[in-house]
Amino acid sequence: MSNKPAMTMREIRESLGHTKPGQPDVIVNITRYTVSVLPADNINHKHFALYVELTRGGWIVHDGHGGYDIDGDWAPGLAVAHEFADYDDALTLAKRLAPNVTANGQTATEAYQRTRKS
Repeated sequence: MSNKPAMTMREIRESLGHTKPGQPDVIVNITRYTVSVLPADNINHKHFALYVELTRGGWIVHDGHGGYDIDGDWAPGLAVAHEFADYDDALTLAKRLAPNVTANGQTATEAYQRTRKS
């Protein structure tokens, strides 16, 4: 049994040549989620998508044109958008709203049913 301490992830990456000693780690932050009932490859996806996005004040739900308050009411611009401290709460609101996002008089659910592959 060895008394040698376990290698850190940084030491493992350096030993494998994935990073060079002395260079900083690359940091990746997820700051935006897209929520829709339509799959990303659907031609109408962008018209029926909601975004959960991190702002200075917290996570907000918007559609690119306006924001949603905590009750799911929409208003133009982002000033009305409720700032959630936790992205899970913002995602929950977006998931609840996603089936009824409307474009050209049609809901996302109707667009899904009309365009889904048989």
